[in-house]
Amino acid sequence: MQQLNKTLEVAIESALLAAQENGELPPFAIPRIPVSPPKRSAQGDWAYPAMGLARLAKKSPLEIARLIVERLPALNFLDKLEVAPPGFINCTIAEDYLRRQIDAIAAAGVDYFQLELGKGKRAQVEFVSANPSGPITIGHTRNAVVGDAMARLLEAAGYAVQREYYYNNAGNQMIILGKSLQLRYLQQLGEDAPLPADHYQGEYLVEVARDLAAEHGQSLRGASWQVFRDAAEQVMFGWIKRSLSAINIQHDAFYNETSLFESEEIWSVLEDLRANGHIYQSTHWEGADADEIAETSAKGYEPATWFRSATFGDEKDRVMVKSDGVPTYTLPDIAYHRDKLRRGFDVAVIVLGTDHFSQAQVVKCGIRALGLDPAPIDVIFLQMVRAVRWDEERGEYEAVKQSKRSGDFDTLDDLVAMTSADAVRYHMLARSPNSQLDFDVDQVVKQSNDNPVYYIQNAYVRCAGIFREAAERRLCDADADLSLLGESELRFTRKALEIGNCIEQAVRNYEPQKIAFFAQELAGVFHPIYDQVRVLHSEVPVETAKARLRFYRAAQAIFGYLLDLMGMSAPERM
Repeated sequence: MQQLNKTLEVAIESALLAAQENGELPPFAIPRIPVSPPKRSAQGDWAYPAMGLARLAKKSPLEIARLIVERLPALNFLDKLEVAPPGFINCTIAEDYLRRQIDAIAAAGVDYFQLELGKGKRAQVEFVSANPSGPITIGHTRNAVVGDAMARLLEAAGYAVQREYYYNNAGNQMIILGKSLQLRYLQQLGEDAPLPADHYQGEYLVEVARDLAAEHGQSLRGASWQVFRDAAEQVMFGWIKRSLSAINIQHDAFYNETSLFESEEIWSVLEDLRANGHIYQSTHWEGADADEIAETSAKGYEPATWFRSATFGDEKDRVMVKSDGVPTYTLPDIAYHRDKLRRGFDVAVIVLGTDHFSQAQVVKCGIRALGLDPAPIDVIFLQMVRAVRWDEERGEYEAVKQSKRSGDFDTLDDLVAMTSADAVRYHMLARSPNSQLDFDVDQVVKQSNDNPVYYIQNAYVRCAGIFREAAERRLCDADADLSLLGESELRFTRKALEIGNCIEQAVRNYEPQKIAFFAQELAGVFHPIYDQVRVLHSEVPVETAKARLRFYRAAQAIFGYLLDLMGMSAPERM
């Protein structure tokens, strides 16, 4: 897809270089000044502010603008260039070009929109990455949707993308999970095996225990908790994959934390950090004050293995291996990210909750301490999400507490059952990750224009309906004369051609929510046109009907593409 503003920026730079070569402008490094839409549509489609060059060029902005216009190479998509005070170049897209794009979109479909920003590059998006200790919660659902949308946008930008799920099955939570299932199993055998308060209380483990008892009878009575942990992990991962698949999410790779222990990669990382002078043994970190030292001494702490992360900007050093020889989360996390960089990804995006912010910074410190560049690693941090339900008695929204161990939580499956996969995906995406999200069930199920899911999908549905009726009437858009299209159809096309810029901004800034905002804006342009620009009305001439049918074919392709970028379905009927 040609990004017109980018093409225009390159042409303007070429014009400036030509003016410099001719001595009309002094030599200077040409800064990148973005071409962007003007404040008022009457000023054109794009505007370039030459004011930013006045100091460098030692000329007035108006004079610079005129020089650029005189030297600007021919561009087949421009109809008019206008120099306006105090130094703008206002550019208007040619109507013939817009009509050609309607034809091109109708013919090429989704291929029309492919960008080359990431051509020849590899990207990885690591997302969800929840421990397999229970089903996907509403919090994990936001992570899943944002991560998958980011992967789709990177693919649209030209990257070869891998979707990865990293899971921790070597930590204390999995030990508790195994012991919880073991006790639930013994309960199924009729034993008095009470569940401690810090164990997993959810009913889902009762079902797993019931199935184990039915399959194995009494034979697992003397089995270790590890056997039950492995059984729970297998069942939970099957559940997780099915739940994610229900909202159109699949991962390419599942990375097991225990593999870092089995390969001894964590110890290799520790030794490399030690060799680089960043590891020491102590009961306290080197920057501790007298009070901290006294406290650790009073508690009788044994020496642990510390990483000098403060050397790399961390607020304090971090324990890598506890005094009992057990690694903290930090060591395998650094080992995993070193392995990720070794796999040669040009971009490595991670989606995490804001509670992981400090840990993510420590990992980057570890990567730098190993002599590697952490630049490919970028993190999208998500604020908390909660399900809210209307409480009739209290007359207000009520948040649902979520805890896997207590068993009091809403799952992804619950949300899909109450609403729909498309509603879950859109409403989880259409909010900045930096904002807390209240998932309002009452709102997302509305079949009205108040619900953006319905609003966007209905644009596609309306196009599909036109083509069904056109087929019944044996009307096709072959040999359509697009000169018969009006200003409304061209206005929609102008807006649609901004898709490429939206994708680029979303990818460069890791803001996948931008595509959701854009889709809603474009639907807002489309629906009034649909109400006014009829195809099958008796008063519409056949040739005009054919031209409009071609327009709606392009519009349908555009909305189908946007829905796919968001991982949503494109229904033929609603």
